[in-house]
This record gives sequence, C-alpha cells and structure tokens, in this order.
Amino acid sequence: KGKSDAEVMRFCQSFMIELSKHIGPDVDVPAGDMGVGAREIGYLYGQYRRLKGVSERGVLTGKGVGYGGSLARKEATGYGLIYFVLEMMKAAQMDPQGKKAIVSGSGNVAIYAAEKALQNGIQVIAMSDSKGYIVDEQLDLDTVKKIKEQLRTSLSAYPEMAGHGEYHEGSVYDANLKVDLAFPCATQNEINKESAEALVKGGCTVVCEGANMPSTPEAIEVYLSNGILYGPAKASNAGGVATSGLEMSQNSERLSWTFEEVDAKLKGIMEGIFHAS
Repeated sequence: KGKSDAEVMRFCQSFMIELSKHIGPDVDVPAGDMGVGAREIGYLYGQYRRLKGVSERGVLTGKGVGYGGSLARKEATGYGLIYFVLEMMKAAQMDPQGKKAIVSGSGNVAIYAAEKALQNGIQVIAMSDSKGYIVDEQLDLDTVKKIKEQLRTSLSAYPEMAGHGEYHEGSVYDANLKVDLAFPCATQNEINKESAEALVKGGCTVVCEGANMPSTPEAIEVYLSNGILYGPAKASNAGGVATSGLEMSQNSERLSWTFEEVDAKLKGIMEGIFHAS
C-alpha cells in the first residue's frame, strides 16, 4: 500500500532474481495472492524472462491474457465460491433468490463473489476493506470496482461516488446486520466467536469462505453448534487454484480457451468439490 508502480516493479524484479532459482514449469509454479495481482505477476514474469532468456509461460499463473494468462482467472476464486454456495444451497433445498448477504473484503475474491452472487439473485448489502465497511441495500458494484481496481483507494469514497449507502469504520461483522448469508473474503481470522454469534443472532444460515482461514476455530464451533451451513475455505475457495491449473494446461497445450469455456470448467470443478466433500 502507498507504493508507486515503479517501487512495486523494483521490488518484484529484485525478488525474482532469487526466486527464479527455485521455480520453473517442471519445478514449482507460484501464483498471486493477497496484494499480488496481474500487475505484480507481470513485473515478476518480465524479470524471469529477462533472466532466463526464454518464454516459459507455465512458470507463473495469474499472468495477463496477452502473455499466456487465462481468461476468468481474476474472477475465478469469487465465482467459484458462489458456484460452491449455490450447489450447497441446492442440496439443502434452499432458494438463493432474494437472500441478503455480507461479502467482506473488496479485493478480487470479494468483488467477483459479489458479482456472481448478484447475478444469481442474492442481494449483497455490505462489503469492507481494511479500514471500514459500506452498507447499501442497492449496492453499486461498478463503483466498488472503480474505487479498488482503478483508484486503489478506501471504500470511504463509496457513498459520495455512488450517491447512496453508508460507510463506517471497523469490522462489518460488528455491525449486527441482519443477513441470510456471509461470505468472508478478506483475511485470516476476520470472524471471531463474538462475530459468529452476531451472525447467528442476525439470522445468518450460510457461511462460505472465500478467504484463507477467515474464521477462528471458536467461530467455526458457533457455526456448527447453531446448524449453519458452513463451507470451509479449503473447499469453497479452491476456484482460483483450480483455474491456475487450467491456465497451466493451456500453457502446456499452447491453447487459449474462451472465458465461457474456462467458466464452465470452473463451475464443474466447484460442484464436484462440493459433492466430494
């Protein structure tokens, strides 16, 4: 945070000088995670090519589409989360239409989980970042995208830019919102025992994790003891990893699948993970 493109580039280049000795298409293949998106992967891959002198496209995933990346990779973890949720709710004979949801976070996972949720009739009423959260019954996801993907600034700008909604500092899980679904997509341990109890009190019936380990063990106990349908991260957020695998497949076969092809494969994978687990 607070670094210029040039500073981020120099860090990535310096890091790759050492990292390049330990990775390769037949060794280990890193992927981006928190704070490491297409920009950073681009800087890393450019330096790798400079050092190696060859175009080994399968050495990193999350690349730009123009140099071996996969369509739908940016959306994959968020979309995959909702594909998992929809299959989970279908198995429990629950209708997602009109259900209200919190999607904590506002990075790639949260934004595209919110997008896919909205496409399937789920009403996202709150999102968050590291400083605070917004609450808006008519959430404008395009404004959230502009704030986070273009301006790279705080959600505190949302009410003025969208013309509606509220911004508050603190954790969205301390806001005592009445929601049916919660999708923690921000960071580790963002839901503790008290936050989980507040979700139960607010009528939440489904918690499905987009972030890695966003619920403390005590929070998970609250979910299970109160009969909440719980999708643990290792299963529910596997869409990003799965699509990295699809990207590597395309690199190996020198192919480039359409967005629809990748999305359909992702949907099938996530439904399969649900039934396997």
